[in-house]
Amino acid sequence: MTKTDSSATSELKTVGFTPFLYRSDQPLFHVCRGVPIADALAQASDLLFLAKSLAVDAAYAQDSDRHAWAAHYLTTMSKAVIDDVVKVLTRRPVQSSSTAGQ
Repeated sequence: MTKTDSSATSELKTVGFTPFLYRSDQPLFHVCRGVPIADALAQASDLLFLAKSLAVDAAYAQDSDRHAWAAHYLTTMSKAVIDDVVKVLTRRPVQSSSTAGQ
């Protein structure tokens, strides 16, 4: 992993390209564009914590389908947020036309 400028990283925001929860081969939801990545990752962490708790409940309780499905949806949402942040962190800078041919 490369070292990044923390002030530049703190200004990065989600791009909003990542869909999740598909129905009939079309995404029902997308990650919102323009959320600071620190806030987006904090939200993903909260969602994953809740999903973990629900998965534990589902493992030990009878008739726990609702716990398992809730955990599934929370992890799907979390993955989309993290994938969107990764797109921001790994995108290449846009080259200007004057430097593209050099």
